[in-house]
Amino acid sequence: MTIIDLTQAVCTVAAHHRAQWPADGGAEVAFAGRSNVGKSSALNAIAGRKQLARASKTPGRTRQIVFFEVAGAGAERRLVDLPGYGYAKVPDQMRRHWETITAEYLTRRACLKALVLPTDIRRPLTELDQLMLSCCAEVNLPAHILLTKADKLSRARAAAALQKTRAQLTTHAEVTVQLFSAVDKRGVEEAREKVRGWLTG
Repeated sequence: MTIIDLTQAVCTVAAHHRAQWPADGGAEVAFAGRSNVGKSSALNAIAGRKQLARASKTPGRTRQIVFFEVAGAGAERRLVDLPGYGYAKVPDQMRRHWETITAEYLTRRACLKALVLPTDIRRPLTELDQLMLSCCAEVNLPAHILLTKADKLSRARAAAALQKTRAQLTTHAEVTVQLFSAVDKRGVEEAREKVRGWLTG
C-alpha cells in the first residue's frame, strides 16, 4: 500500500467557481469550520507544513476553495480548504456565494471522502457547525471534529469538553471527535492517520 506523505502537498488551485475545480477523480479530504477556530493551523499541523494553508490574524481570510495536491501519492489525492463561515465581515452577496459553492462541493463532489471540522474547544458547536454536519449526513459523508486549542484548557476540562461534544452527536452516527492542538501537537498524529486512511480509501 502506498504511504501518503502529506508533507508533499502543494497548492494547485484556488477556485472561486465550480468550473475551476480539478477533475472529480481520486480522493479528497476537506477542511471546513467557523472562522477563527484555527482551521488553517490545523490543516498545516496535519500536513506537517507551517505555511501550506495561509493562517491569518484576520478571520475569514479563506475566500475560495483551495485544493492541495499530495505529490507522489501514486494517484490523485488532495486536501481541500473550504471558506471559513460565521464570522467574516463580507458583503452579503459574497457570503451567499460562499455558502452556495460550499454546499455544492459537499453534496456533489464524488471524490470527497470525508470532512474535517475544526471547532474551538472553549465554545459549543454552533448552529452553522450543526448545519454542516447535517449536510454531511444527507450524503453519508463521514465527518471528524477537531476540538482545537485544547492547550488552552486543563486536561480535566478538555476531557469534559470532549465528552460534552460527543453527547451532542448522538444523532450523527458518522461523526467522530478528538482533542487537538496545533501548539502542543496534541492529537495531530491521530488526525493525520484519519486523513491518510480516507485518502488511501
